[in-house]
Amino acid sequence: MLLHPDSQPTGLPTVGHRRSYGTLPEDQRLGVGIVGLHEGHTLLVALRASGLCRAVAGCDLSAEKRESALAAAPHVWVTDDYAAMLARPDVDIVAIYTPDSLHADQIVAAFEAGKHVICTKPLVNDPAQADRIREAARKSGKRLQVGQSTRFGEPFQRQREEFEAGRIGAVEVVDAHYNHRMDWYYEKSPWTVDTTHWAYLGLSHPVDLCRWYLGPIREVHAYGTTTALGKRFGMKTPDAISAQLVAESGAIGRVLGNYGFHELPKARALIECFLMGSEGSSLARYPDLRFNRHDENGVEVEEDFHHAMTGYYYRHELKGMHYGEFCNYTDYFASCLLNNRPNSPDLEEGLETVLLMGAIVESLQTGRPVAVPR
Repeated sequence: MLLHPDSQPTGLPTVGHRRSYGTLPEDQRLGVGIVGLHEGHTLLVALRASGLCRAVAGCDLSAEKRESALAAAPHVWVTDDYAAMLARPDVDIVAIYTPDSLHADQIVAAFEAGKHVICTKPLVNDPAQADRIREAARKSGKRLQVGQSTRFGEPFQRQREEFEAGRIGAVEVVDAHYNHRMDWYYEKSPWTVDTTHWAYLGLSHPVDLCRWYLGPIREVHAYGTTTALGKRFGMKTPDAISAQLVAESGAIGRVLGNYGFHELPKARALIECFLMGSEGSSLARYPDLRFNRHDENGVEVEEDFHHAMTGYYYRHELKGMHYGEFCNYTDYFASCLLNNRPNSPDLEEGLETVLLMGAIVESLQTGRPVAVPR
């Protein structure tokens, strides 16, 4: 007997409880074309659970990755020609999961082809690309969603709901980190060593979280070092970075990213966002599906989503896969497009974060505080 594609051999359902952004008949769903079928393979599979989108095309230079995409989704048209994928009328949204240095050209090409865009973080790793991307978006009238997966994990969604409900008051301090030993990433993506910077590649997660809660950032001061692991793989720039942020409001944030350390996953989650507000505090984690807050009496409450949502977020595979987050932000973006609502993080938010990360790089180089350009 053939198993349903959303069941594992264990018999556990892969798609359990999840958020819903709406449902359309299959033939009315927005078509998604994915470029970069390594990380993009995750979205290809994740869209099985989508209510508003369907995977229609995939693009990668690697024949092996194209074959893997067809094995996971036999109905998808695949190619090694990005322009050919952009020319397809069934592609409404282009989802970009390629090396950082390729993003700007691929975003512009998608806009010029009349497509909406999802682009994984970092949006770009060169602040000088901002104006041409803005102009391409303006001319096309199309929209962009930054694929900030952390925002769309369940603990972080719940944290945002509590914040928007006013339960922690005004945010005064944000402490966010993304710490992850990256030997596997250097081996998978050797372009990391000489075409990008960890301030963009990894620190984009906690930087985005800080900016999400603090609003515009006025100034940054960053310090960094290169770990033994980074040196082993030939990194010439820091792979461990600590940055202090000061918001226009006067609130402060701290971001930390260490990509060469030895993990203690039971002690600290890879990504954490600790909000300290005038009326309360909360803590969201990834890949742990746990969220801590306190009630109106000061009693600490932990919301644990593992039993209900592991199937949706991780498909009972490696803890830390991004199936749920990718499906969430794709359906969220589609719902915004279909209902003419603003989306977040959009192009302007993404570019604001890029400028902030650029200021962090400048501070690392000069050793001084740097004003964030507007």
